Amino acid sequence: MVVEIGSVQTLKYFGQLALLWGISLLGGYLASLTALPIPGNILGIVILFCLLCLDVIKLEQVEGIADFLLRHLMFFFIPITAGLMEWGGMFQAHGPALVFAIAVSSLPPLFACAWLALALCRKE
Repeated sequence: MVVEIGSVQTLKYFGQLALLWGISLLGGYLASLTALPIPGNILGIVILFCLLCLDVIKLEQVEGIADFLLRHLMFFFIPITAGLMEWGGMFQAHGPALVFAIAVSSLPPLFACAWLALALCRKE
């Protein structure tokens, strides 16, 4: 897919990106203003979800850039992964404790989601 700079589709994507970015900034601002123990980006996602559910924002208004960002999501993790390479000594020294902490914090939500999915499937 070749995208020409200045094409209507490119301008549409920039508009959608500006909308998502604005909602993210609003989430960050509200998080700092209210001192909630919730990160601003998570609050922005909740705001976007509410706006989509209330039909204030239509899915078509963000769908194009959202698909693009999801398609290229792996590139957002490259800097984090490269940065973790510098922490090898810490992982070597505290590896078992980190694995235990990850398991303890990850397994209960996993089981809760599985239980909820089963309960919802039985209900239907």
